[in-house]
Amino acid sequence: MSFPNRLRSLAWFLVAAVYYIVAQQVAFHSANGLSSGDWFELVHRSMLLFLLLAGFAAMGYVGQRQQEPLKAMGLVLRPGWRKEFALGSAIGWGGVVACVLPVALIGGLVVTFFTTWHQFRMILLDLLVLAIAALLEEVAFRGYPFQRLIDAIGPNLATLVMCLIFGAAHLRNPAATGASTLVTILAGWLLSLAYLRTRALWVGWGFHFAWNASMAVLFGLPMSGITDFSPVILTNARGPAWLTGDGYGPEGSLLAVLVLLALLVVMVKATRDLKHLYAQPVIIPGGIPVDIDAAARRQHETAMASPAVVAEPKLVQILPASGGSFPLASSPASDTVSSSPEAAAAERPAEESPENLPGGDA
Repeated sequence: MSFPNRLRSLAWFLVAAVYYIVAQQVAFHSANGLSSGDWFELVHRSMLLFLLLAGFAAMGYVGQRQQEPLKAMGLVLRPGWRKEFALGSAIGWGGVVACVLPVALIGGLVVTFFTTWHQFRMILLDLLVLAIAALLEEVAFRGYPFQRLIDAIGPNLATLVMCLIFGAAHLRNPAATGASTLVTILAGWLLSLAYLRTRALWVGWGFHFAWNASMAVLFGLPMSGITDFSPVILTNARGPAWLTGDGYGPEGSLLAVLVLLALLVVMVKATRDLKHLYAQPVIIPGGIPVDIDAAARRQHETAMASPAVVAEPKLVQILPASGGSFPLASSPASDTVSSSPEAAAAERPAEESPENLPGGDA
């Protein structure tokens, strides 16, 4: 990509970043006016997701002439997209289990259950909120802005920049630490890798949702320092901070760092077939475009319309010879064989002349 085009992509990335900040404020204040209590988070996250999808789609249509901007953003309903979501979910759930199981074995988990009907009803509501929140973060950090940054500075540097931004965006979470920021950066790396290897958001969305839902709803642990999504099971972890992450939850522990590093390898292996299908480099043809089929069709039609005329073979006239050898074919110089004795004698080889024959006159 040329330098002016790179600058143009970088400008669109900055526009998208500013729009994301504005959309957050608009969604938050709108949700405050439309809802409260248990429904606030659902309305807030839904409005923010709508604003991001609409705004980024408009940017793609205007800035990059994308005819289907949502598909270009990574939300393409291609064959097997549900399996991609399920694949990401399985990896995310497995990662949370790997973080929680050592805490249960080495440290300890103190579990409190809430069994009122309201709490059980909140499970479905919280799962819906977590699904929408995971999708909007994937759209914001691995969707249109990430793609424009890739066009501007390349995939490797763009991944590093977005991982740092993703980590910085979680610094405001309760009980955030340096360790939790490192874990968030690694999670951003893994999710960026999922997009780059599949060119879609389904695997990343599945991982993000399953990780958050398993951490908060299933195990009742703090999710990035937030405990608002543990309606039935609330768990307090006992043990050293490097193992439990203290108030931030397992995502602030050294154990989570090791788990995410291992999951990077798992993600690479699990998305190998998807990378082969969707993430191969685009081959840009060079030279003069030629329609081989059309050329062959024109050649065939021309041959059928005016077939080549086959020339008739030339006839060779053989005349009888008197007193000489009988020629079997015409000479190269003439199509007619002379029958005169003088011509036959002239054509007879020199060694066969009477003066050269044995016993001839000297």
